[in-house]
Amino acid sequence: MTIIVNVLFCFLCAIALVSAQPSPDLATMNALRDSLKFPKDSSWTGPDPCKWSGVQCDRSNRITRIQIGNKGISGTLTSDLNTLSSLTVFEVMGNKLTGGIPSLAGLNALQTINAHDNSFTSISADIFTGLTSLQHVYLDGNPFSPWEIPMSLKSATSLVDFSAANCFLSGKIPDFLGGQTFPSLQKLRLSSNSLSGELPLSFANSPVQTLLLNGQTPQKLNGSISVLQNMTSLTEVSLQGNAFSGPLPDMSGLVSLTKFNVRENQLTGLVPSSFTELQSLAVVNMTNNLFQGSTPTFKAKNIAVDITPRLNSFCLDSPGVPCDPRVNSLLAIVEAFGYPVRFAQSWKGNDPCSSKNVWVGITCTGADITVINFKGMGLKGTISPRFADLTSLRVINLSQNNLTGVIPQELTKLSSLATLDVSNNQLYGKVPVFGPNVLITTGNPDLGKDDPGHASGSSGSNAGTVVGSVFGVVMGLLLMGLIIFLVVKKRKQNRKKYPQQHSGEEDALKITIDNLCAGGSESGSNGLLVEPENPVMPIQVLRDATDNFNEKNILGRGGFGIVYKGELPSGKTVAVKRMESSVMSGKGLDEFKSEIAVLTKVRHRNLVKVEGYCLESNERLLVYEYMPLGTLSSHLFNWQEEGLQPLEWSRRLIIASDVAKGVEYLHSQAHQSFIHRDLKPSNILLGDDMRARVADFGLVRLAPEGTQSIETKIAGTFGYLAPEYAVTGRVTTKVDVYSFGVILMELLTGRKALDVKRSEEDVHLVTWFRRMFINKDSFPKAIDASIDINEETLPSINKVAELACHCSAREPHQRPDMSHVVRVLASLLDQWKPDEDISGNDYDAPPPPLSEMIQGTSNDSSFFGDNSLTSIPSRPRQIDNIFNTGQGR
Repeated sequence: MTIIVNVLFCFLCAIALVSAQPSPDLATMNALRDSLKFPKDSSWTGPDPCKWSGVQCDRSNRITRIQIGNKGISGTLTSDLNTLSSLTVFEVMGNKLTGGIPSLAGLNALQTINAHDNSFTSISADIFTGLTSLQHVYLDGNPFSPWEIPMSLKSATSLVDFSAANCFLSGKIPDFLGGQTFPSLQKLRLSSNSLSGELPLSFANSPVQTLLLNGQTPQKLNGSISVLQNMTSLTEVSLQGNAFSGPLPDMSGLVSLTKFNVRENQLTGLVPSSFTELQSLAVVNMTNNLFQGSTPTFKAKNIAVDITPRLNSFCLDSPGVPCDPRVNSLLAIVEAFGYPVRFAQSWKGNDPCSSKNVWVGITCTGADITVINFKGMGLKGTISPRFADLTSLRVINLSQNNLTGVIPQELTKLSSLATLDVSNNQLYGKVPVFGPNVLITTGNPDLGKDDPGHASGSSGSNAGTVVGSVFGVVMGLLLMGLIIFLVVKKRKQNRKKYPQQHSGEEDALKITIDNLCAGGSESGSNGLLVEPENPVMPIQVLRDATDNFNEKNILGRGGFGIVYKGELPSGKTVAVKRMESSVMSGKGLDEFKSEIAVLTKVRHRNLVKVEGYCLESNERLLVYEYMPLGTLSSHLFNWQEEGLQPLEWSRRLIIASDVAKGVEYLHSQAHQSFIHRDLKPSNILLGDDMRARVADFGLVRLAPEGTQSIETKIAGTFGYLAPEYAVTGRVTTKVDVYSFGVILMELLTGRKALDVKRSEEDVHLVTWFRRMFINKDSFPKAIDASIDINEETLPSINKVAELACHCSAREPHQRPDMSHVVRVLASLLDQWKPDEDISGNDYDAPPPPLSEMIQGTSNDSSFFGDNSLTSIPSRPRQIDNIFNTGQGR
């Protein structure tokens, strides 16, 4: 018994001795305490860190937990935290910590890192090295310098949660972030960063249940989302506000999916039944995409569906109502191409032959689709046998694409088919037999082979195909020559008559002939329609219309001439832009020719339309539609002097959306990309319905590949010039985005971009606006006094202000593209639900025949307003300061 008592006594003494020993981590913890600033009631005092608040130790007095979140602590973290070898939990979230998060490499017992919502500015690249037990990481809400997910994360193979939202993450999502590396990963949150590139294929078979990648800006994630079909553990997905494209994949395997948010992308194609039939769905957000076909209905009970009418490309707004059979056939055809965005942007409504909304690549005779012209559209994929559904087809032009596969046998059943041009693709296989002179196959070296690189079939058959193709081309050229001869002869007979616009059968015939001519021009303003004859107006008609260019009819003056109000013999009011004689040659004439080339091709409801032009003798004139309510500038800055009503906030939102859609069309939806370079309120005109159109393309330049170039000449107006453009002359689409941001600020404040009457520090709107926006107390004072600020308007005002700051960022890569701007403004307009149509999707609408405008069979009327010509004022003395101080100034 005595022996037992003695042993027990020694054991207790040993424990007491160990407890009395200082912690091996004392030096590290003291250094950490000294680098932090605690509130007054802090309990991090005394010599034993194991007794400090939020700190736990094991029996060896090694630190195992540091949990000091949400304590109002400031200061920095020390660099030797990786010496706390027994640390399992490190939590400092919700404080005011600054500096960097140091390396925690080698802490193989660490399970949790929680540092969200601080002010950390950097993170060590090797922070995760050797953290084999790490399960939970939360880094959200820190203003890190731009960083990428480090390779060291591969060590954390036990990871369950990884959350790094709103912390300036950039680059691509790494391939290693998949199920093979992280077999236990359940939640991946990377929202509100600037990630780019595609979803990694390694996501396939990942165990991730929550995938949040929404809100990337200014960079965006893009490409297909097809990998989702193999992520069968998903319960919540948010991809909102990116640039994903292509169709939704087969979703039948995602049986646990409850929330699915893909708003504000460029997703196309039909919504598959494998998705709509998922019984687990509770919330679905699909607005502001380009989904096609019928508006879907969902089988799940009590589901909340966000599909705003007109903010996709569904054929009809009513859920479950089937599309016109012609629409279904066309969608089946482009399915084989992967539902390209270009078609989804253009193909609106339920009538491919509607005169109100031109469908790119489609020409009709009556209600029958007779021509499909997809020449040179960069298409990939195969030729669908569903072309055979359209039995009235006379011409199919698929030349100059990247199509593979075989020519479907079903196309031989098209009895009216006169031309099938599949030249210059990558087709192979047996060539079906068509009628004489129908098939054009040149530039497909593997045709006649079973697959690329392997010969098949007789040489006689190939020779026959070549001979037939050559014969068809020769006959086509002869026929084209005959047509040209007859047209020239007819024009000579009618030289004194006004030109007429072709339509119907003549259109289809002209396309057929054009298609047979290699190197011939694309037909139509968007590569699909027969382009009308140039709307040339005789000089005498325009002299009569303007009372011989009487000064009383002057609407505005600018750097390239004067704009006159005129009335054609039909009674139609127009605006005539007369070039000054001093700019007729050299630079001025080049500008004028550029303007003609651009304006005759661009058609959009939010762009001012050219009605005609005149190039007689020394006169250079452009004829525009007339916009009766004048410029946005008048309604913003001079409404009191001109006896106008101030613009309500909802109207300003609609105008901003109209302008954004017009510029978006110029940048990315027209058949070529254009940059305006002089966007400002005096170049924004209002129709009698108060809808806005962007005017003055006198300084537009065709954007080369990549939509950027270097120009030696600066065109534009001070106050709206992007810094890089004003300093270096560098021209990209982001120049227009900057100008649009300034216009948003003007809509919010009622102030001009550059006002030399104000004090030195307030001259430049961008500088002043940013300063006011930062201060929440002063910002309401910056809003135009005529705007009613209340609970309903304030959220959208704040959102537009934030958007304006993004658009006017100093660095071009920090500015969003106009498609993102359009989506943001469209989401704000949802709450107003104005009575008038706000879709703005009247793309490439053909002009009325010129003869109708002159002779009086057209009732359309509009306006080209005052001060609409480009003007470049002298450089104010304050302008030198714009680019030397502050963001975006």
